[in-house]
Amino acid sequence: MKKVRKAVFPVAGMGTRFLPATKASPKEMLPIVDKPLIQFAVEEAVAAGITDMVFVTGRSKRSIEDHFDKAYELESELEARGKSELLDFVRNMIPKNINCIYIRQAEALGLGHAVLCAKPVIGDEPFAVLLADDLLDGNPPVMKQMTDTYDYYRCSVLGVQDVPRADTRSYGIVDARAVADRVEQINAIVEKPKPEDAPSTLAVVGRYILTPRIFHHLENVKPGAGGEIQLTDGIASLLSEEQVLAYRYDGTRYDCGSKLGYLQATVVFGQRHPEVGPAFDAYLKSLGG
Repeated sequence: MKKVRKAVFPVAGMGTRFLPATKASPKEMLPIVDKPLIQFAVEEAVAAGITDMVFVTGRSKRSIEDHFDKAYELESELEARGKSELLDFVRNMIPKNINCIYIRQAEALGLGHAVLCAKPVIGDEPFAVLLADDLLDGNPPVMKQMTDTYDYYRCSVLGVQDVPRADTRSYGIVDARAVADRVEQINAIVEKPKPEDAPSTLAVVGRYILTPRIFHHLENVKPGAGGEIQLTDGIASLLSEEQVLAYRYDGTRYDCGSKLGYLQATVVFGQRHPEVGPAFDAYLKSLGG
């Protein structure tokens, strides 16, 4: 009865919706106030008891590796200037027992392919997948909610939320029936259906817990347009032999893959920031909004 102790972060995407900001810097390094999106995702995984962080990277993603690596020059400079609080923060950004593993995805061939790239590291264990674009604000953290659900049901769990029917073409949509509070058994999953064809408005967001059997299905699924392997297609195939659950997480999602969602997250997290929150809140109120 293995615990979820590994998480995959697919970070090889181009981030074209945020050009020119993402021309030379990964979209996952875009900051919400003073913390990059990828760090929010890693902290969420750490809070769920996950210890192995597997980053599936691509070209121009070196800054993600640097972010979680030891920064000798920065630490020396902070120490020399007596900035002990900042030095402690930099040194303890993630716990010492956390392992960061980097795998290069040579070609961007879909989310399913990115997950498949992590197979040599994951092995025969259940694992989480977190998309840093989706900043999920929950208490307890959403991935902790999902690992608790996995520990009880011992099967794949997908984080879901209801979306407007007009937006189904932007998500994987599930057909499911309720089995417990916040938990539904998935009968089918469809990638980006037209609103009139969608089996429901229950959309999969960027949080997954998957059994290792998903790798067999990703290896055998038929690639779609551009040779891409879709994770949704792999999950649809997995349904033929294993139970997969949808979990209606308790929390707020900010779609930081879109400019509007990114700005919304910046405002909310800015207002609660311990250093600038009160002044920022007062400024927003002064605008009369």
